Amino acid sequence: MGGIAEADFSRTGYSYTLSLISGKYKPIILYCLMEYEPVRFNEMQRYLGRIADKTLSQTLKELEKDGLVHREMYPEIPPKVEYSLTERGRSLMRVLDQLCEWGNAHRADGGA
Repeated sequence: MGGIAEADFSRTGYSYTLSLISGKYKPIILYCLMEYEPVRFNEMQRYLGRIADKTLSQTLKELEKDGLVHREMYPEIPPKVEYSLTERGRSLMRVLDQLCEWGNAHRADGGA
């Protein structure tokens, strides 16, 4: 293995994974879908708390573009749209589960 002088963090798997899940809302959206899928836009907005429509919409589009989230639109009035994890998104849940387990084990209150 070479030294840090030859290293390029942007070419690592760690960097790639972070690029898919980094941001204020992406991990929370993925966690929400892992626990409750399928989820409608308004349900997700309530779950996340204070998030603008535009921010949630843009974040969901990014997750969809990256192949982690599936958007299903039903031909109803008013329109019904549900979000769920793709197989690729589900494959990431083991990583998020590990983050959750670590957090539960190391919280100041001793975990729940």
